[in-house]
Amino acid sequence: MKFKCITILVLQLLLLSCSNTISSVKKEYTLKSASKIKSAWNIDSKKWSLKNDTLIGNGGPMHWGVIMSKKDLPENYEINFKVNMTKESLFEVMLNTDKENYIRTYLYQIDQNMIIGKGTYHKNNDEYGKRGGPTLLKKAIELTNNKSYGVTIKVINNQLSFSVDNKMLECSLVEKNLSQKGKIGFITNGEVKVTDLSIKTIE
Repeated sequence: MKFKCITILVLQLLLLSCSNTISSVKKEYTLKSASKIKSAWNIDSKKWSLKNDTLIGNGGPMHWGVIMSKKDLPENYEINFKVNMTKESLFEVMLNTDKENYIRTYLYQIDQNMIIGKGTYHKNNDEYGKRGGPTLLKKAIELTNNKSYGVTIKVINNQLSFSVDNKMLECSLVEKNLSQKGKIGFITNGEVKVTDLSIKTIE
């Protein structure tokens, strides 16, 4: 009986590790050790690092810091985290990155807006003009450096909601012709600190 239980547990772990999504119904993704982050993300150690459960990104005005997951987001998901833009003006969550296309959900201090947009990302070229894309929806929000913001992003049945400290934007992925599957990534043009990151699969 004991052997049977161990076998079932091992099989479940194998199925989870072989899953093509970053989280599953049975397992929520959270930030853990530095070795775990390397197994789950394509990471440039000069631009992104994990220290004391805090994911720290560094970029510049001409060459932004980008980190991308190795696995896709599930079809329906919820992402929660806290973000602090300690330097510069932009932090972006790349959703459903498929080849060069993705959904932009980001905070932009210069315009003092939270934004949903349609993005393009060229993996081997992060020069200005080879990234970003048009704004589809935006909402005014007061943004400053050295302040933590609570972010929740949900996609359920192709409906996207993006909320920051209880301010919300919503849209249909189908109506806006946005990518419906793909990976998750983060972009910064300065220094940013992300804590309490979790990615849940929604049934």
